[in-house]
Amino acid sequence: MGELRNQITLRELLVPETSRRTSHFTESIIRRMTRVANDCAAINLSQGFPDFDPPEALLVAAELAGRQGPHQYAVTWGAANFRQAFARKQSRFMGIPVDSETNVVVTCGSTEAMMAAMMTACNPGDKVVIFSPFYENYTADTILTGSIPLYVPLRPPDFSFDPDELRKAFEQHRPKALILCNPGNPTGKVFSQGELEIIAGLAIEFDTFVITDEVYEHIVYAPHTHRSIAALPGMFERTITCSSLSKTYSITGWRLGTVVAAPRVIDAIRKVHDFLTVGAAAPLQEAAVTALEFPDSYYDALQASYTEKRDIFLGWLDQAGLSYTRPQGAYYVMVDVGEFGISDDLLFCEWLARTVGVAAVPGSSFFREPVHNLIRFHFAKQVATLNAAGARLLTLRAQAKQYSNG
Repeated sequence: MGELRNQITLRELLVPETSRRTSHFTESIIRRMTRVANDCAAINLSQGFPDFDPPEALLVAAELAGRQGPHQYAVTWGAANFRQAFARKQSRFMGIPVDSETNVVVTCGSTEAMMAAMMTACNPGDKVVIFSPFYENYTADTILTGSIPLYVPLRPPDFSFDPDELRKAFEQHRPKALILCNPGNPTGKVFSQGELEIIAGLAIEFDTFVITDEVYEHIVYAPHTHRSIAALPGMFERTITCSSLSKTYSITGWRLGTVVAAPRVIDAIRKVHDFLTVGAAAPLQEAAVTALEFPDSYYDALQASYTEKRDIFLGWLDQAGLSYTRPQGAYYVMVDVGEFGISDDLLFCEWLARTVGVAAVPGSSFFREPVHNLIRFHFAKQVATLNAAGARLLTLRAQAKQYSNG
């Protein structure tokens, strides 16, 4: 009965109450929209993966590892040379010393990293604070650990939180953990130093873990700066920092994730990780060492490239007369389509893909609140792809008018 109850609860809580239709929402909406895009040959700006290759040096390293190995299991918590290269890189960018032996676990993508972190930090019945809107896995992870999600809204257009509202959630529920996505998916929000200090202060006061998803840590737009909350005073011991190589090096299919935490936490995460997946792919870890040793100029170029992509795509949205929140980081933009009078954002996104030829994700899949006027696009695409998508979006108003008249 317990297993069945959790399945039903998971199904219900993955989607806001006003838009629950179990026949539609028993799967990831993001990956559902990718299938819709594939089915109708739409430009896929829904699921966030690039349509361009990883850096050439990484491809060469992958080819060499494919020939020379290793082809057998690496150390369960990560190959030594991978962890050493990663620890050097993160020490530089996080601004705190990261030890490869005591502070790092390598996982099968950040998805497993987050699940291992949740299973380490939380017990059945514990409360977990989740900012809404949120990446869809966070509620699922919470429910799968038997924990109870508590939602605190990030309010458009800047997606800021109310410090008093967050404090009230801590005072009333004494949460075991808070999940922080920074930079944020789907909002593109980069949390400020002041916001991080508020969260850190509450975590210390109420003895709460902060579980962070920092997969977009290197995709940030000036003048904004990514800061890891683990580097704030008193926070390393209570922060579990999850990330991956997927977005930074354009290798979403390699499934190489990471966890950084204090030794006592890492010791527990190693045990959870061992029984979840045993270990990440050994030859891909070997190849990825090359990427982890890239100079700072690589990350500067990455930011410049994504800044260009963002500005090109936002330019098309401007031409189409669409309202949006300008992303501060990551590679997503939330677009307000409320003017079209939609009541069902999933059906709107399916219509958009099939009629206009551009696939997006319905915003309701990210919110606990009843929100149906927002959709999410991503712009991790070649400039030619973004231009093609933008040109199609210029037809949106005419297509919508024809649809409503028909």
